[in-house]
Formats: sequence, structure tokens, C-alpha cells
Amino acid sequence: MSSTSNATGPLALSTSGSVATHCPYCALQCAQTLTPAPGGPTPVSVDGRAFPTNRGGLCQKGWTSAEVLSVQDRITMPQIREGDGFREASWREALDTIEFRLRGIQAVSGKDAIAVFGGGGLTNEKAYALGKFARVVLQTPYIDYNGRFCMSSAAAASNRAFGVDRGLGFPLADLNGAGAVLIMGSNMSVTMPPFVQHLSGVRERGGLIVVDPRKSATAQLADGGKGMHLQISPGTDMVVLLAILHVLIHEGLVDESYLAEHTNGWDDVKTSVAAWWPERAEIECGVDADALRQAALVLAAASPHQGGPGAYILTGRGMEQMSQGTAAVTAAINLALALGLPGRVGSGFGPVTGQGNGQGGREHGQKADQLPGYRSISDPAVREYVAGVWGVPADHLPGPGIPAVQLLKKLGAPGGPRALLVHGSNVVVSAPNADDVRKALARLSFLVVCDMVPSETALLADVILPVTQWAEEDGTMTNLEGRVIRRRTAVAAPGEARSELWILNRLAARLGYPTGFSTDPQEVFAELALASKGGPADYSGISYERLDAGEEIFWPCPESDGEPHPGTPRMFLDGFNTPDGRARMVPVDHHGPADDVRPDAPVYLITGRVLQHYQSGAQTRRVDSLNAAQPSPYVEMHPLLAERLGLEPGAMVELESARGVIQARAVVSDTIRHDTVFMPFHWAGAGSANRLTNDVTDPTSGMPEYKVCAVAVRPATRIGATA
Repeated sequence: MSSTSNATGPLALSTSGSVATHCPYCALQCAQTLTPAPGGPTPVSVDGRAFPTNRGGLCQKGWTSAEVLSVQDRITMPQIREGDGFREASWREALDTIEFRLRGIQAVSGKDAIAVFGGGGLTNEKAYALGKFARVVLQTPYIDYNGRFCMSSAAAASNRAFGVDRGLGFPLADLNGAGAVLIMGSNMSVTMPPFVQHLSGVRERGGLIVVDPRKSATAQLADGGKGMHLQISPGTDMVVLLAILHVLIHEGLVDESYLAEHTNGWDDVKTSVAAWWPERAEIECGVDADALRQAALVLAAASPHQGGPGAYILTGRGMEQMSQGTAAVTAAINLALALGLPGRVGSGFGPVTGQGNGQGGREHGQKADQLPGYRSISDPAVREYVAGVWGVPADHLPGPGIPAVQLLKKLGAPGGPRALLVHGSNVVVSAPNADDVRKALARLSFLVVCDMVPSETALLADVILPVTQWAEEDGTMTNLEGRVIRRRTAVAAPGEARSELWILNRLAARLGYPTGFSTDPQEVFAELALASKGGPADYSGISYERLDAGEEIFWPCPESDGEPHPGTPRMFLDGFNTPDGRARMVPVDHHGPADDVRPDAPVYLITGRVLQHYQSGAQTRRVDSLNAAQPSPYVEMHPLLAERLGLEPGAMVELESARGVIQARAVVSDTIRHDTVFMPFHWAGAGSANRLTNDVTDPTSGMPEYKVCAVAVRPATRIGATA
């Protein structure tokens, strides 16, 4: 069964010259219509377009997205470092420089001396080509990407339980018919506002439950008398899940027949949650025991085995970006399975993907241990097949690399990579323990950054290469539902900006591979589809022709000899992607934050986003209206904490963690716990939240513990601390 938009035919161009495409920001991938606007304030005008995820709506970022196309400091020519600054260069000189430096470094230090860092905003084609370039041309195992900071814990838990990771295993519109939706650690009212319309039905039925240390905008949707907001102590999301499952078992409300028919490991999980009765959980997580019981009853009443209209459990970065993130998502999966939700129409479990192509970006080769189709690079049969598609022997391909945080720590260290190529990421703002990341980049012999603007990471580079933006390129993206969609060119790129496909083609040719790296996105996608054939993320039945005919196809969509495969909007209806078709339940337990509060750091810091900005802010901080609405970082704190510190609203406050010191203005609000402060992470410099965050990682996923650490909070005594 495939899903189609409201269009009735090909979507590429209308008679007015308008182009149907999708927003450059989050994984909702809201549909847009772009119309060239010669002489206007922006190269194109933006309108929302009817589409199942956004239904014509856009958020502030989407409406203003065209402004980034022509920002004043847009990079339009290659830049080569000269002293403390840069000079413009031709493409020939820039590529000559890169070829010479890479060859020299590898000649002295070996293939492993080059590393690649990608991004979850790259199109499927560019993500695929980047992974292929690293393994075939550079022959380095050292490739990973910023999606490691986004979905890795959810991916690890889903792969372990279901044998596949597809974020939401159902169309977003299915949520509207639910009787209950439990949202763990996601504030989609701010991060992807058009998402909220899909919660209107469950809100009316009183079944929306939001777990968050803050009374966020999403929590406020549930806190109006009909739903529930469980205001946990930071880092205790898993405790809520364990306690709810304990209640369901005690009350005889689990779906025993579903568990017997569709899962393995239930008895061990059942035993493991016996210790998490609600009163004990209340002490740990700060949520009243009766509220935990009520949440359990709401979920059970909505579940299919109790005759309810359906229930969903959604997870976000708030619980996943932890050193126990994989275990926390596993607890959510265990709860969903105990209620019999996965694989049933009208119910389900799903992590809410964040980055624009966070789903597709991790499926086709950017992750350290993966080849296209979401397959292990260590699997001999997979290596043989993909190497055959790429026209090289299997032993030509390197083995698995290391996750992003480990990779960044290894840069420039003895035996570590000496050169780094960065595509679509601003690591000195977005990575945890950012001051150490900056030091690691400074240790490198050579840094190349592909970017559209002079981001904080680009400004540290030896060579900056100007690249195209979303409205200037063709390609495909895969949204949070696993829906493959088309991105289309609406306007020419300025100056000498080029697609990464062109850049990789030219570099590959210079480094000894004159063929195999097409600059045509359609050809690259066809090769990607072939390389993914037989994998969990099988795109082999998808083509540009099908997508341009108006289809938005959900993977897996295998190649078919007869009628084209319709795609898979709803996962697991016929069983799970495991050898025996049964989901694997794994016992987990809570251990709390790695950097917990203590006498010299008695306050929790949690981080997140604001409505106006995206990721590291490299794009949105350049849009005047967005910057005016939210011009600077801030520290949100409870009135009791502000009073204790003698702080007035707007005063400068200093936060210190074990990793650094930052300053920002105080915002006083009773929507946050009195033992917690919140900071958005979109800024660099003195107010960069990720200078404080902990780079300890989840042992399974490699996810860093962004979401909670201990800080000292005090009035700022000296103004202007810098990175």
C-alpha cells in the first residue's frame, strides 16, 4: 500500500514555473511550493502545500526559509586559508590543494589518516555518495555523522527489538484516531509545529500524556485538564516507563496473548520491573505515584486488547540523548509490546526523527558501521554484494569505524586521523563538550568544510567549499515516517556554489577513480536503490519516475518483477524483521545521569530548542525576523532559584559544568522545576550550551549525554567569556 499526496499528477513544475519541493529543516519535511521571484527580496517565494504531514502549514522557519538562499555572507566561491583569514580561489586551485594534501597525508600516515564527518540534512544521494567516497576512494573506516547525536539510541533499540529501525512505523496521520499518545522527551510544538495538528483527536479524548522536566509548549497541550503532564526529574524518563509497566502487570492489563504470539523475552522483562512499584518510582523521578497509575490506566484503556481506539508511544531526544538512551528506548518498546501496539493498525511505537534527512541519512552509509540499505559493513555477504555494485573487490572496503564522539576525540591525536572532511555539520556548536571539539580540530593537519555559509566550523577550515542549498538541487529525502520524497531545483545556485555530488566526482577523479561517482542525482539514486536491495532499508523498488508521478513511497519497497511494490506505510503487520518474526524484549534498569548533581554543582542543566532556530543556528541565525524574535541564548530558571541567587529577569547568569563556563541572560519561569535550568543550544561563543554538555556516551549507541548534566549557577561577575 503506497501513500500519495493530494496531487493528481507529476509535481515537478506547474504552468506558472512553480516547483513542488519540501522544507530544508526538520524531518517533518513539510511540503512547499517555491516560485522564482526575480528582483524580489528573496530568490523564490514560499507557500505551504497540501501534504499528509503538514496539510499546507509551515512553521516560522519554513515560511522564512528562502531568506537563507541569499544571506549577505553566503559563500559563493571556494575559500583557502591565508594567515588568519581566507582568500577566494578557483575550483581548480581548491581541488588541487585538497588532492595534494590528502595524498601527502595518506602517503605518510596511511589510509586511516583521513576522516569524514557527514550530516543528517544531506539528501539520500549525497549521503550515499559520501559513504561510498570514504570507503572506495579514501578507503578509510573513519566516517560518521551528526545523526549519531540525533537518532542513534532509538536506532540501536529498534534494531535490537524489531530487527529494523524506521523511526515512525506508521503514517503520522494515524495518530489522530488514537485514544492515548504517550510522548517521552519531545517538544514537537516547538521543534515541528505542524505535527501538533495530528494530536488534536487524542487531545479531545483526554489521552495525551507528556513526560518532560519542563512544562513545555507540548506539555501544556496535555495540561489543560484533559491530558497529563508528568514533570519528571531530569534523566529519569526510564523510571516512568518501568513504573507504568509495573502497574499494568499488577492490574492484569498487559496483552498476554500478543506477548505469547509475537515476542521473546517477556518473562525476564516482567521480573525486571517488579522492583519499580509507583511509590519507589515517585522518589526517583518526582512524579506522584497516583499519576503514574493513572497514566498506566489511560494507556491500557486505549489499547486494542482492551477494546480501545488505539495507543501510541513516541520518544524524542529528551530521553534518548542519555548515557542510558538505548536502555530508555528499550523500556518504551517493552511497554509498547506489553500493550500489544506494534504491528497493529491504529496503534504503534515510534521515535520522532529530528533532522531533515535523519532517517535516510543513516540508511545508506554515513554511519561508521553501515553500508547502504541499513546493513552491517562487517557482514561478509553484504560487503561482497555492495562491493560488486561499486565495482571493487570486497577486501578493498575498510572495516567498521567508530562513533562520532570517539572520532572527534581521536582527531589529531597520536595514531588518529590527521585530516577531516566535513559535509553538512557544524560540530564546534552542535557537538557535546564543544571546547574539546574545537581543540581537536586545531590538532588536525588539514580541515576541509563544505558549507553554504561561514559556520563556526567552516571558519576553522583550511579550505571551504561552497555548496548548494535545498532550493538549488534535486534529490530525495526520507522523512520521519520513512516516506521517500522528492527535492527539486527551483532556482540556480549563486556564484560558483556546487553540489556535493559534483565535488565528490571531481575529488574521486583526482584521487584515481574517474568513474563511479555520477553528478546526476537520478543516476545516483538508481545506484543507491540497487545497493540497498535486500537490506532492511530496501529502496530497490523506488525510482524518480514513481516519485515524480506523485507518489511518496514508504520503504521498505523492494524491486518487483510484476506490479510495482506499493511501499510499506505500516510496519510489522506481518511480523517483525527478526529471524523468527518475533520482537525481542530486553530487560533494562535505570542508573541515572553520568554527571549527577553534587554540592559544587547542585542544579541540573537540560538543553533543547526554540521555535525560531534550528540545530546549530548556522542558517536561522542569519534570518533577520527569526534572529529578532530570539536573538540570543538564555538560561530559563524557576522563580525560587532566581530568588535564591538574587537574580532579576534579564540579568546575566554564569553556568559552570565540569567541562566549561558559559554566560547568558536569565529568563524566569514557573514552567521549569526549581532544581533545573534549561538552555537552548543554537548559539556559539559565550552562550554556547554545548560547551557545558557531557560527552560521555551510551555504550551501545555511541549517543552522548546531551540532555542532562550538573552545573553551578551564579550571577555573572565578569561579562564576555568566549569560546
